[in-house]
Amino acid sequence: MKLSNRTYDWLKWASMIAIPAVEAFWLTVGKVWGFPHLTEIGTTIAAVGVLIGALIGVSSKNYWDDQDDDTIDVHPDDEGEAEG
Repeated sequence: MKLSNRTYDWLKWASMIAIPAVEAFWLTVGKVWGFPHLTEIGTTIAAVGVLIGALIGVSSKNYWDDQDDDTIDVHPDDEGEAEG
């Protein structure tokens, strides 16, 4: 499975920023207001974040497996010097 750059970036943001923030908000505010099933829902939110992280990890591995790691691209700059 390979994801487009836009989808990958969005899912990475969701799994690293948005979902943990929602989980922390739920657990913090839920305790204050006495929300039902606090732990169960908080754990489910965290599990969704882990699942998304695993999916983007698979996508990243597939992307890098398709790259030719044995070569280095060297492009001369305007002054004839090699840049990496």
